[in-house]
This record gives sequence, C-alpha cells and structure tokens, in this order.
Amino acid sequence: MTPNTLRSFAGGLLVAATAMSAVYFFGPQSEASNSKKEETKVLSESEMKAELEENGFVVQTQAEWDQKLASTQKAPVQTQTPKTETAQKATAYRTIVNVSSGMTAVDVGTQLQRAKIVPSGFKFYKEVERRGVENKLRPGTYVVQSDMTTEEIIAVIFK
Repeated sequence: MTPNTLRSFAGGLLVAATAMSAVYFFGPQSEASNSKKEETKVLSESEMKAELEENGFVVQTQAEWDQKLASTQKAPVQTQTPKTETAQKATAYRTIVNVSSGMTAVDVGTQLQRAKIVPSGFKFYKEVERRGVENKLRPGTYVVQSDMTTEEIIAVIFK
C-alpha cells in the first residue's frame, strides 16, 4: 500500500464515522424510546401498595412488622407433657420462617434446621419431595414450633 492509498482509506473512515455520529445524535427519535418515557410514572404510596397487593405481596408498616416480630420471638416455649413421676418438661422452639420468592424446599429445610425445628433439613426436603408438594411453596411469613410434626410443618408452609 502506498501512503496516498492509506491516507485515502483513513479519510474515508473518518468521513463515515462523522456521518454515522451525526445521524445517531441528530436523527429522529424512535417511537419505542418515546413510549418508554411515557410509561414511567410516579405512583403514590397507596397506588404502590395496591399494585403490590394485586401481585400477591404482603405490605406491612414497620410498626406492624415489629409487633408481629415481638409476638413471635424465638423464645423457648414450655409444652405440657403427661404428668408422671419421671416426666420432664420439654423445650419447644418457635421461629418465624420467612419464605421469599425463589426459595426452594431445600432452603426452607436449612432454615428449619438452623432454628432447631427439624433435626435434618435434608430429611425434611426429602419428605416434602416424597409428598409432591415442593412446588406449592409460596412466599410469606410462617410461624412454626419444634413440637409440631413434620406433617403439620409441611401443612403450614406448603399450601
């Protein structure tokens, strides 16, 4: 290639880039970008709550959440056992299981195991799988206790 050919090629690239930039910056706006600007609107607080509740979310104020949390603290609850000479009071643990969107039965089993509700999260998952309700897990907040049977826990969380 000769220097003149190389200069001509570079000049052509420069002219093409300039023309493309001018069309990009000063050309007409597409209708798709205009409609996106019109779709975004500012919602009021009540409209946001209504929209979330329509989509299956539970909306609570901070005070409502604090009250609910205080009433279901993870404090041990004494359960009554039959009164015999050798019977001792058993300690039952109560906890709040918060199931969020995207969680699986394995995640729930792990949470329950950490809260001392079930001895093994994996065995809990296998029981859920055996019953065929692993796809019935819905987001929400559930209260469970360690003195509940596996059937009761599954009935509460998997609706």
